[in-house]
Amino acid sequence: MAIISDDENFSKKVKKNVLVKPEVNEYDKTFENNIRPKSFDSYIGQTNLKETLKISIEAAKKRETPLDHILFYGPPGLGKTTLAGVIAQETGVSIKITSAPSLERPRDIIGILMSLKAGEILFIDEIHRLNKLAEEILYSAMEDFCLDMTTGKSQSVKTMRVPLVKFTMIGATTKAGDLSSPLRDRFGLIHRLEFYTKEELIQVVKRTASILNIKITDDGAAEIASRSRGTPRIANRLVKRVGDFAIVKFDGVITEEVAKKSLETLDIDNMGLNSTDRTLLRLIIEKYDGGPVGIETLSAALGEDIKTLEDVCEPYLLQTGFLQRTPRGRKVSPEAMRYLGYKPLGASQQTLF
Repeated sequence: MAIISDDENFSKKVKKNVLVKPEVNEYDKTFENNIRPKSFDSYIGQTNLKETLKISIEAAKKRETPLDHILFYGPPGLGKTTLAGVIAQETGVSIKITSAPSLERPRDIIGILMSLKAGEILFIDEIHRLNKLAEEILYSAMEDFCLDMTTGKSQSVKTMRVPLVKFTMIGATTKAGDLSSPLRDRFGLIHRLEFYTKEELIQVVKRTASILNIKITDDGAAEIASRSRGTPRIANRLVKRVGDFAIVKFDGVITEEVAKKSLETLDIDNMGLNSTDRTLLRLIIEKYDGGPVGIETLSAALGEDIKTLEDVCEPYLLQTGFLQRTPRGRKVSPEAMRYLGYKPLGASQQTLF
């Protein structure tokens, strides 16, 4: 079975500017998708990354070829999926979105690859969770744009190479280190998304409030931004939650005072720490003299899964410097002790390494 390549049709469409537009499905009607930026102009933050992508997209258009495969990695909530949608919009092609855990059988990934049109984008979220068979299928698909398949049984087994149209693969992962080298090396562009600054998050908060028709002051936006842990997804969620408080308990406008009272009710402090974060830090300080203590011990003491602590709690605590990873376990920094109202241990009391 062979597939006729329509790369020539893709080139003709580029020349005529008749391009397939991104599809709209039920998922696009959800809250998160309604506030997703659709272009680089409306996408806030990641300035250097945006400039690099603009150059790559412009070069691909001038060459009249699909964009190189792209890998985005970094903490969750920073806009990896949104960037994939923006790239599709900017290049004027459709995008098919899936996640690695849903590609359990080889025929799942084969079916998607064979249904792609020339220049189309395939976005795979959490790509580090691909099973081995699906990953091996992607090797030849990404590098040679073909599928290596076998037919028959025993001595009559034959191998055949089925051509695919040229497409762009965009992968997103929170754990770039878990990707195998052969898969990672097949991406032409590899970019890390950075945490947002407070100024960038203020813009995000104002934009989201505007889309949701929520009135907000500059001070109110700054208060929400300062507690959003450097993450746009959290900022968007807090805008909606604080907006609910503003409508029900106040006059409908998010001011600094409204934001503070609402976020205190939600148990989110000035640094964006929630009750779990503070409980973790206090446990290490009070029960283990500030650490170091193993993650397994902390998991058992808190009744939380190790993965939850590593993937949800620790990234932001490490970023702020409140938590330290040492060869012997986790340790709370003096800054965290002072922030929580504890007196930092003296040099003689600290564990030596």
